[in-house]
Amino acid sequence: MSSQSPFEPHTEEEVVERAPEVDESALGECEPWDSWETKLVWWSIGIGIAGLIVLGAIINVTILK
Repeated sequence: MSSQSPFEPHTEEEVVERAPEVDESALGECEPWDSWETKLVWWSIGIGIAGLIVLGAIINVTILK
């Protein structure tokens, strides 16, 4: 029995040998971000940080008296 089942541990070399080749030209070019997408990310990060601060203050006042 020379073949391994998919559930047996494999070495890194075996995994790399079995990996399918990816044709990078088929993936195409990355689409650049629009300015509204960048703003959306920054607003999301800002709202997340503000939420952490507000919830941290609420927990500090109520639970950690």
